[in-house]
Amino acid sequence: MKRNLGKLLTFYLLLSLTLLLAEDFSYAMKINTQNPYVKEPVLLTVDMNQTNHDIVLLLSFDLKKSKEYTFQRLDAKETDTHHDAKVRYTYLLYPLKQGDISISFDLIKKVTTDESVAYSYSGDRDNVKGLVTVDTEVMLPTLSLQVKTLPKDTDIVGDFSISSKIYTHKAKAFEPIPMQIEIKGEGYTPLLSNIIPTDINVTLFKENPIVHETHTKKGTKSTVIYPLAFSHDKSFDLPAIEIKAFNPKTKKSYTLPVPAQHITIVKEESKHLLDKIDSPKAFSPDFSWLGALFSYLVVFLAGYLSAFILKERKRKQRTVESHLEEKIAACKDAKSLLQLLMANDSKKFATIIESLEKGLYKNAKINLDKLKQKAIEEVS
Repeated sequence: MKRNLGKLLTFYLLLSLTLLLAEDFSYAMKINTQNPYVKEPVLLTVDMNQTNHDIVLLLSFDLKKSKEYTFQRLDAKETDTHHDAKVRYTYLLYPLKQGDISISFDLIKKVTTDESVAYSYSGDRDNVKGLVTVDTEVMLPTLSLQVKTLPKDTDIVGDFSISSKIYTHKAKAFEPIPMQIEIKGEGYTPLLSNIIPTDINVTLFKENPIVHETHTKKGTKSTVIYPLAFSHDKSFDLPAIEIKAFNPKTKKSYTLPVPAQHITIVKEESKHLLDKIDSPKAFSPDFSWLGALFSYLVVFLAGYLSAFILKERKRKQRTVESHLEEKIAACKDAKSLLQLLMANDSKKFATIIESLEKGLYKNAKINLDKLKQKAIEEVS
């Protein structure tokens, strides 16, 4: 009886909220799956339509940040009329934990008048007055997901391939040996804190992974490059690596293998290192400082070689950036620029995207040329 009463109360609360929203606007949400796996992409579409045509209505909407999921806004399309606003938001989100999680929203309803809009744009281009609105925070019901657990010991989620390259299998003692591992494909960006086991008995040099990613309605396409280097004073073996992956589309686990590597360390013969004549015998110099100097040189060479390895990658990355700069320069209006920046890297261009959205959806004054120039500078 109590359970039925609770359900009835919840129904009336939701009905009341719907009636309140119906005074000015209605909304609808759609997701492609309500039972995803952890880190499986979920496409969320939110439609909002003005129902009260006597007012000028502006809507400010976004997902709330949470440790239970991560999200990316892919698009925001609006029919830009003051008395018949229609907005569609598209998000790509990834649940980060198993079990029931709730997606929460931030929604501000802004109501104004035609007179206020006209007044805000009176004056010259450099003296735009502030738009006066009556703002109301609207509490939307949360969206629930039932997230399925991943197979045990899964490292990455998606459809990926792996490749590795070691630049030499023979080196001198303490000489850095560069290596590169690349993971490429579609799914949750495959960032691993320790792609190489930390318990191997060699000196390991590593830098932050190089990440290239693009978000679309189908998911996230990414390439992650791990630059590494090793050194030792004797021959050693790098063990084989198996990265455990899971593909939510096929619901199957698979492994990404990196083969074992044997490294031969060539030692100089002592006869090449020592003088045949001990002269003068009375003087016995102390060369212990050479050990410290040699250690510094090893560290320096490791950094130098790592930079050399990344140089070619950075050159290719610059080519991609140049193409993006050309696309930005070619945008003819604010909406096409917004879509381009959101599709490439919404975090990098967050400030510019916010300015564009204010111009498109809140009637704020924007300078398209300045925003395009700023976006090009961010790419560089």
